[in-house]
Amino acid sequence: MSNNNFIQFHKIITDNDEIAEVTDAIKSGWLTSGPRAKKFEEEFRKYIGVNNSIAVSSWTAAAHLSLEALGVKEGDEVIVPAITFTSTAMTVRYLNATPKIVDIEPHTLNMDVGELQKAFSKKTKVIVPVHYSGQPCDMDEIVEFASINKLKVLEDAAHALPAKYKGRRIGTIGDVTCFSFYATKTLSTGEGGMICSDDTELIKRCSVMRLHGISADVWNRYTEKGSWYYEIIAPGYKYNFTDIQAGLGLAQLKKLESNHLKRCDIAKKYNGAFQNNEYLKTLLLKSDRETSWHLYPILLNIDALKISRAEFVVKMKELGIGCSVHFIPLYRHPYYKDLLRLSPEDFPNSEYAFQREVSLPIWPGMSDEQINRVIDAVLSLIRDNKR
Repeated sequence: MSNNNFIQFHKIITDNDEIAEVTDAIKSGWLTSGPRAKKFEEEFRKYIGVNNSIAVSSWTAAAHLSLEALGVKEGDEVIVPAITFTSTAMTVRYLNATPKIVDIEPHTLNMDVGELQKAFSKKTKVIVPVHYSGQPCDMDEIVEFASINKLKVLEDAAHALPAKYKGRRIGTIGDVTCFSFYATKTLSTGEGGMICSDDTELIKRCSVMRLHGISADVWNRYTEKGSWYYEIIAPGYKYNFTDIQAGLGLAQLKKLESNHLKRCDIAKKYNGAFQNNEYLKTLLLKSDRETSWHLYPILLNIDALKISRAEFVVKMKELGIGCSVHFIPLYRHPYYKDLLRLSPEDFPNSEYAFQREVSLPIWPGMSDEQINRVIDAVLSLIRDNKR
């Protein structure tokens, strides 16, 4: 099959709006953090409905800054789920704290609240629920447990724009929420992230620490009203967001709702094709929340098939369709396995999911022909490989 017919796992959809915004940013002379980054922060803040939003260079930067502002330090524990990307746990290690890895719910692949409660200790400082594939975790139970035990909640919303929990947008529930604008996300600036919080002091700390610990916004120093003088008040980092990225973000934000509706339409077609199939399962979508459909995961019934999950992904590629796996569990990576002395047997639900999960293409520019090709490929591979 020619490359022209290959269905990518993800493809960002852009048009002249993004080109115009980026071109204007370049023509303005502001290439790094400047007025466009400020505007993007403000537009994003209003969209989410939160008091404060600051843009940074990645989700990893957002989480690192947020955990530092929450006071996480050596000796503390931060509870994270086993099924997530490494950044969720690695940012904890940046502060010499310990990620406490817990198992997931088998039907949503979100953090299991019961496992979270069992993992709690006097060293626990923060809980990091990951809204897997875009479906919100059980936030009422998590927030209540955190409140009772004087813990903080940092929501990993890398997948969850836009998503809602009981009518509330993700970004307005925990103490702080971190979004990702990586190339594959529902809103993309290539790289980038956003910190959202109603905690003004936390945001002030993150603002200082995102750029070398400088006491004021650097870009203001180069405006006609600015001053050359600044002070370093903390050992900060280089995590700022550029105006070129903000140009992409502003254009993408205007399309977020319409792109979400397109994702919902693709998911509806997949659901209709795959429901009640004994050879695969789709994830449970709980009735009191709305997913962003950042991912569309399926779980193969490998016990009833002659091929493994890995072989399934290879065969899909041979049919001209890109798939992925989300994620290799944290406890399977040598770094975490050795550091924390972990074993797959300690995480039965995560291990079950890892052996079976495949993420199918779901992006707004997919045509009906492409959607149908994905469906037909999945069903034909299952049909041809029954035990």
